[in-house]
Amino acid sequence: MAGAAMHTSTDLFNLKKPNIWKKPPHRASVSCCLGSSGGDISRKRKLPILLFDVMDTIVRDPFYHDVPAFFGMPMKELLECKHPMAWIEFEKGLIDEEELSRKFFIDERDFDLEGLKECMRSGYSYLDGMQELLQSLAAHNLEIHAFTNYPIWFPSPPLFTCLTTSFFKGNTYMSNMLYTSSLLSFHRYNIIEDKLKLSAYLSWTFCSCNAGKRKPDPEFYLEVVGHLGVEPCDCIFIDDRPANVNCAIEIGMGGLCFENAVSLAKDLTHLGINVSVPRI
Repeated sequence: MAGAAMHTSTDLFNLKKPNIWKKPPHRASVSCCLGSSGGDISRKRKLPILLFDVMDTIVRDPFYHDVPAFFGMPMKELLECKHPMAWIEFEKGLIDEEELSRKFFIDERDFDLEGLKECMRSGYSYLDGMQELLQSLAAHNLEIHAFTNYPIWFPSPPLFTCLTTSFFKGNTYMSNMLYTSSLLSFHRYNIIEDKLKLSAYLSWTFCSCNAGKRKPDPEFYLEVVGHLGVEPCDCIFIDDRPANVNCAIEIGMGGLCFENAVSLAKDLTHLGINVSVPRI
């Protein structure tokens, strides 16, 4: 996205800020014990928790490449014609598809919404090396969540109940918390999920259309930390937009500005998360 190359992930970690994530010296196993209810045995929670933006960090964003062609106009004209707030309101869950269709353009012209959705679906693909990197991270049993600006599309039944109950087996609180999140959020993203199966590697836990907030709203980040029940410094946030990453750093998270899978793998390794570098 525009401006994403302004800072590499290393640049952002070298900013003179006291709240940059570092491997805590007092946590030899980089983990913490979760309390449990009902007499369940506590389970060590591996830290840091990884929070991934999705569009143009994991998945190619078709808006900049395919949508102008769908409407038969250059990007500059499309940006001038579309309503400045309609998509933002859609991503926040403030309007539904019918309302989006009505006000997408300033002049409220009709367009093929189903065709637009198919255009976007066709354009979704993993960015080079990112599926391999996610596979490597998942193999290390790291806790990985989507933290993304993304809208409600059409619903389907929840699909990853088994993932939340098995990953947090033995901890009733965390299992119930993420199961509830699955009911609220996961079933809404099947345009991407049906095609790319991101849930094999992460949980669709934090999405703007459920929170009613978008990055880089600091309240959204604080809600994420509160939901997870950890300190901000226990999280690393990865996004292609410097403004979003800077907000994470400001509230105490670690922040990595995504450039490509290779540089991200190297930066994670530098932080003590040893992952193989994808070949792209």
